[in-house]
Amino acid sequence: MPPKQRVQSSGTAPTASTPTAARSTRSSASTNADAQDIVHGVWSKYIQKTPQRTKLLDTFMAFLVGVGALQFLYVVLVGNFPFNAFLSGFSATVGQFVLTVSLRMQTNPENKADFESISHERSFADFVLGSLLLHFFCVNFIN
Repeated sequence: MPPKQRVQSSGTAPTASTPTAARSTRSSASTNADAQDIVHGVWSKYIQKTPQRTKLLDTFMAFLVGVGALQFLYVVLVGNFPFNAFLSGFSATVGQFVLTVSLRMQTNPENKADFESISHERSFADFVLGSLLLHFFCVNFIN
């Protein structure tokens, strides 16, 4: 009968994995640097090439997202006692965001081929009419 071999277990990771851990740290650092370079490149192109009118619409959309988030946070933290008021306000915010996205798409110079039959004035008039109707229904929904 052959003798039994004993296997020792040290309970620690082998020393060969230490360089791998260092490599993964370096690769994640370079990934973060690459991601920062990409974000910086996109932001600089946006600042340089985007028309002022489109930037203004983007700022308004960011404002609407902030207002919607604050309304939702308020309902989560405080409660939704006048539920119609919350529903009306939140619907107005979401609806205005959708109307603004539509206006941005129609007035963006890069989309001119898709909306060649619609003038910028017509797009803005549609936006104003849609906003008035939206807010009329939201105010009536509050009671």
